[in-house]
Amino acid sequence: MQIDVVTLLVEEYDPAIAFFTAVLGFDLIEDSPSLTNDGRSKRWVVVRSPGAQTGILLARADGEDQRAAVGNQVAGRVGFFLRVDDFDAAYRRMTEAGVTFIREPRTEPYGRVAVFLDIAGNRWDLLGATLT
Repeated sequence: MQIDVVTLLVEEYDPAIAFFTAVLGFDLIEDSPSLTNDGRSKRWVVVRSPGAQTGILLARADGEDQRAAVGNQVAGRVGFFLRVDDFDAAYRRMTEAGVTFIREPRTEPYGRVAVFLDIAGNRWDLLGATLT
């Protein structure tokens, strides 16, 4: 048993795809036409970090409640965690690509960490090994 995908609400598909693929380096796994439960058109868009098994379904917010949750899916907490092999290189590349970091890199018992915002405004931890 494994978690296949988790949903991330976004305002629009294409800017979210660009952020996750061009900025974070994720792979676009699927971008297919689909329908909402009441028959309106939507897209089934899945991105996944290289080598990962779990993907992220980029779901365009539909309706007032969903639009209100864009960027606040976990009530202001860090809710997503991106582990990288080379923390400094990833931090530098993301900063150069315009990613907003709201907490600068620091060292914790579990490794190096910095908090950044995704395209929707959700908080993520960028995680890497502790320097030796």
